[in-house]
Amino acid sequence: MHQQIAQFLRYLAIERNSSQLTIKSYREDLIDLADYLIETLGANTEAAAVTPRDLRGYVAALHDAGYAQTSIARKLASLRSFYRYAQRQEFCSSNPAKPLRNPRGARKLPHFLTTDEIGKLLVAPGRGDWMGLRDRAILETMYSAGLRVSEVVGLNDGDLDFSDEISRIRGKGRKERLAPLGKYAIEALRAYMPIREFSQKETKGREAPVFLNRFGSRLTVRSVGRMLEKYIAELGLDTRTSPHTLRHSFATHLIDRGADIRSVQELLGHKSLVTTQIYTHLSTANLREVYLRAHPRA
Repeated sequence: MHQQIAQFLRYLAIERNSSQLTIKSYREDLIDLADYLIETLGANTEAAAVTPRDLRGYVAALHDAGYAQTSIARKLASLRSFYRYAQRQEFCSSNPAKPLRNPRGARKLPHFLTTDEIGKLLVAPGRGDWMGLRDRAILETMYSAGLRVSEVVGLNDGDLDFSDEISRIRGKGRKERLAPLGKYAIEALRAYMPIREFSQKETKGREAPVFLNRFGSRLTVRSVGRMLEKYIAELGLDTRTSPHTLRHSFATHLIDRGADIRSVQELLGHKSLVTTQIYTHLSTANLREVYLRAHPRA
């Protein structure tokens, strides 16, 4: 089965042009499935030998191991994609993943920072050296455009248009969108980029990475996470705060201030409006303000 999984991953890379992060996620999910099936069914297990009952047993094992419902749903999506491919390639005559249903459960509201907390975080990096200027530019850009951490580290010089104050973003599935950059993000980028050139070792020009590590190479997703953890600890902010929290905060603040949900959907690069609707929650104070202003018996 491992050989069939490897062939599927090559298909994703070559024919579907999937990102490395997507391929990595599929690989982890499917190897996890294969290891379970080999342990329960035997070392020579292939895709054709697997039944819906076997896959239900795998899902039950995930529940028993304490996986979150969102993680289980993602793993199910991976094995469905694999079995659709396996059926097309005639590795198996039927799709045993087809009867499976995603686990149901209440969707958690995303954690976000208040505008005051965001304000403190964005000015936390010092201006004394190039790394402080870099960190300030990263945080301002992420919050200004609502970027995923993979999107911000993937920015190249050619993606930035300072005259029109926009940036080209490569999102999930290699889909591109244009994102506006606010004046604070523009200011932070203009302060950082001239100094960055002294540390730059990779390709220069339009394909040069915007954000570099101390070795002059493109910054990684994990490095941004560690950087943020440092400032969160210094400021005493909620430890649940992650790079994605800035994206949640961006969307929440726009909705709270009257932005229509379809515009926010476009800005976030969401394929489905359902994904964006989670940001229609408002703070308790804001809800009460609306209630007192609008209800005739308030």
